[in-house]
Amino acid sequence: MTEQAKRVIKKYPNRRLYDTSESKYVTLHDVRKLVLDDVRFCVIDKKSGEDITRNILLQIIVEQEEVSEPILSTDVLQQMIGFYGNSVNALAGDFLRNSVNLFYQQQKRLQSQVTSALSLAPLPSAFTEAAKRNLELWQRMQESFFRTGGLLNPDTDKTEK
Repeated sequence: MTEQAKRVIKKYPNRRLYDTSESKYVTLHDVRKLVLDDVRFCVIDKKSGEDITRNILLQIIVEQEEVSEPILSTDVLQQMIGFYGNSVNALAGDFLRNSVNLFYQQQKRLQSQVTSALSLAPLPSAFTEAAKRNLELWQRMQESFFRTGGLLNPDTDKTEK
C-alpha cells in the first residue's frame, strides 16, 4: 500500500490525535482498534511534520502491558535495552523481526491446518464451533500483538481472510 493510501492521523501539540479520514479526534484506544482492524495508517506530528507512528505504537504497547497480562518480561526488556547503542543493535533488530515473523507464519500454518481438520472431521457441531471461535480469537490476539509491536510487515504478511 502506498503512503498516500494510508489513513493519516495528526498529533497536535496538545497531545490530541486527529483522524483526517474521519474528521474527528481519536484516542490511543481508537488507534489500537485501527491496528486490530488491519487499517493502514501513519501518525504525523502536526508541528514538525515528522512521522511518529512508531512512538504511538510503543505507547499502545506500554498501555497494553499495564492493563493486561504482560508479554514482555523485565528480563526481556532489560536485554532489549542493552542492545541499543551496542554494535549488535541492527543485528538484534533483524533477529527479533525475523523470529517474530517466523513464529507468526508458523501460527498461520497451524491455524490453517486446524481449520482444515475441523472442516473435515465429523465432530459434534458445538465442539467444532467452539474450536473455531477459539482459533479465531487466538488469531486476532496474535495479529494484534505483532502489528501493534511493529513486528509484522502488513504489506507482505497479511492473514488470508
